Amino acid sequence: MDRLLKSISYIFHPLLMPLFAVAYYFSISPRYYPPEIIKAKFVALFILTIILPLLLYLILKLIGKVNTVNLSTTKERIYPLMLNSIVVLIILKKILTPSQSPELYFFFVGILISNISCLLLAIMRFKASIHMIAITGVFMFFIALSIHFSINLNNTLIFMAIISGAVATSRLHLKAHSYIELIIGLFLGVIPQLILVTYWL
Repeated sequence: MDRLLKSISYIFHPLLMPLFAVAYYFSISPRYYPPEIIKAKFVALFILTIILPLLLYLILKLIGKVNTVNLSTTKERIYPLMLNSIVVLIILKKILTPSQSPELYFFFVGILISNISCLLLAIMRFKASIHMIAITGVFMFFIALSIHFSINLNNTLIFMAIISGAVATSRLHLKAHSYIELIIGLFLGVIPQLILVTYWL
């Protein structure tokens, strides 16, 4: 059980969630996107949401700004969250447009809002769960997609509900967060996505 709960934290890591949401969006969207456009966006987002953050983390570790990948203290979180906010801004400026794919554009706007909110809390020395922010933000996005495209995504939504619970259980089991930190993370993930659906739903 210990190994299972640890693996859940790694499999559903916050770095992977945006790309997972993008891949799922293109797989269910009734809109036609040329395959070369999908591939170009996917590759660009893979580099910006996974490869670049990992490289930035290594740089921060080398210069002593972070100690572990878990970012276990609020002080360690400040620089990664600041840099991640800049990365998301680059994505919104260079990769996604509200006219071409409004759903993805505002999904990433929601990610930016959640990220900045988490950063502000870290500055105030409160450690909201980034895992919960990521998984519940994607969960809310999928709910909105189901309504927006009038597609039955019940199996996906049930899966996401189970995984959200599993991630919360994993973070508690690993003593990475308290109940309140998980609850705040949930709200930081859901509320921005919920507010922004009014712009594209």
